[in-house]
Amino acid sequence: MSAPISFTIEKKLPGTLARVGVIHTPHGDIQTPAFVTVGTKATIKGVTPEEMQKYVGNQVALANTYHLFLQPGHEVIKAAGGLHKFANWQLPTITDSGGFQVFSLGAAFGKGVTKFAKGEAPESESVNKKGINVYSREAATEHGKLCIIDEEGVTFTSHIDGSMHRFTAERSIEIQQAIGADIIIAFDECTSPSADYEYQKEAMDRTHRWAKRSLMAHKQNYEAIKKQGLYGVVQGGRFTDLRKESARVLGDMGFDGYGIGGSFSKEDLGDSLKVVNEILPEDKPRHLLGIGEPEDIVEGVLKGCDTFDCVAPTRIGRTGTIYAYTGRTKTSACGTIEYPETVKLNLRNEKFGTDHSLLDPLSEGYVAQTYTKAYVSHLFRAGEMLGPQLASIHNLHFIVNFTKNLREQLLKA
Repeated sequence: MSAPISFTIEKKLPGTLARVGVIHTPHGDIQTPAFVTVGTKATIKGVTPEEMQKYVGNQVALANTYHLFLQPGHEVIKAAGGLHKFANWQLPTITDSGGFQVFSLGAAFGKGVTKFAKGEAPESESVNKKGINVYSREAATEHGKLCIIDEEGVTFTSHIDGSMHRFTAERSIEIQQAIGADIIIAFDECTSPSADYEYQKEAMDRTHRWAKRSLMAHKQNYEAIKKQGLYGVVQGGRFTDLRKESARVLGDMGFDGYGIGGSFSKEDLGDSLKVVNEILPEDKPRHLLGIGEPEDIVEGVLKGCDTFDCVAPTRIGRTGTIYAYTGRTKTSACGTIEYPETVKLNLRNEKFGTDHSLLDPLSEGYVAQTYTKAYVSHLFRAGEMLGPQLASIHNLHFIVNFTKNLREQLLKA
């Protein structure tokens, strides 16, 4: 029986870990490097599947296991014929394990936890000497919220209605099999950037045990393993030795691909990716989970990552901020490739109210070449829903094609 997910390397860039490839899935090929659009609840916010296909041009989309488990329920999606039919997503799909959301939307909800360190964590009732953890023992017992980890899994309360639920490695795989994405991800424990070495190692070791259980659970469903590939998730936080250990352990387990998860600081992102991707099997695709700003994508590509996902394009788009090109170029830190410099523009700023230039003259997208800054600024000021829609479509097209252009440049190098 052939694997449902396979990876072909078309070219490598000498002196770096960058490569151009193709991920083969049951619903089509993904030419890499590629940006994965995030449709948390089986919807790209403000963008219909038809608009996604016509105006964004993404090759692959990602949905969130935690959110779909709570609403509408994985049984509903299974009864509809799976994610592709339910959401009318006629393209390759991914579901994450739900691990990050279990922790961040459980006890840590509202604590501002992100995947990047932002200096020292402030002292508060939810912070101990280890800093704010996506899973924090202190925050986990706060009134009305629950997120308790044991060796078997996690007990947590819904951020929607406070109802109690239980995720184990086996349960996460069962839910993802029912949802039916092409690529599913092993259940893992995600920590915050400020967690110390002792806790990062504890969480990493637990993630490895859960990874083995996720593999066993997936292999027990004969129908699922014919249609879905399973990725393991490398953890270890900001600590290079832990990242190396995680890559070695998971690399030996025989996953169909690998996610690089957890938390980083901007300063050590590149080093962490390099040591991990030098160890992971070269013939398997690598996905950088939850990180996808333009410069992060460049760094990730040069350090051996193939796909990226991030909620930023639609999240900032909904509040009036768009990506744009400056017309200047930048050179990567290692001096290997040049790429266009980007900037973020807040269209709510007063100056854009009378700026009748195109949204982004240097972008090739339909929205960027059709609407003006003044018009979209007006939409946001007037509270019209078209504003967030246009900004989201533009931002998604921008990042998808920024990554596509990196691929084309690597092919020419």
